[in-house]
Amino acid sequence: MQPSTLVRLSQALGYQGFSDLQQVFRSRLRERVLNYDERLQQLRAHAAGGSRVGLILDGFLDSAERSLTEARQTLEPERIERAVEILAEAETIYLVGLRRSFAVAGYMAYAMGKLGIRNVLVDGIAGLGPEQLGFVTAKDAVVAISFTPYASETVALTQAARAKSAKIVSITDSAFSPIAPIADLWFEMVEANFEGFRSLAATMALAMSLSVAIAQKRGER
Repeated sequence: MQPSTLVRLSQALGYQGFSDLQQVFRSRLRERVLNYDERLQQLRAHAAGGSRVGLILDGFLDSAERSLTEARQTLEPERIERAVEILAEAETIYLVGLRRSFAVAGYMAYAMGKLGIRNVLVDGIAGLGPEQLGFVTAKDAVVAISFTPYASETVALTQAARAKSAKIVSITDSAFSPIAPIADLWFEMVEANFEGFRSLAATMALAMSLSVAIAQKRGER
């Protein structure tokens, strides 16, 4: 639907705009995230009387399998094709994914480097994220990766790239994610969890697919 419709709906419900309504759902998502002490307490209770190491391994393998099965059923090949088209046309691909998402961004930087795809890994070391992204232009593209609770620096960097007219492909977990509405195309990746710890199996598979497909697309040209 049109953005103006969502704004009017929000105002009819008593909010100033759609962002205020979004915040209600974002706050709820943040409240549902257990801290690490709580996750370990759940794990201890679950493993009472059994092998904790075996339980942990089985739990993570099971969550990875569920994540991959869900991704196979929900990811649309046409959508992946459009993302590859966007990224393959970029002069430079900037990879932005901090905190839990850094493993995915780091892998993509490694893979793209080996495949001869010009990229910049925005790692934010020494607080230099804005400077690392400072040379982005409308000829470039950004892959932004973030999951709840969303890394504030990833959001700010993605918004800065959008302000410079760079193309954005986001990988996130909800339509209410702050990096979803500002993207030219975004993927919803909801990873299964084990005692509050979430797998990255499906997201990593998507990252691998995008990296190799971009190289293949450029080779065809």
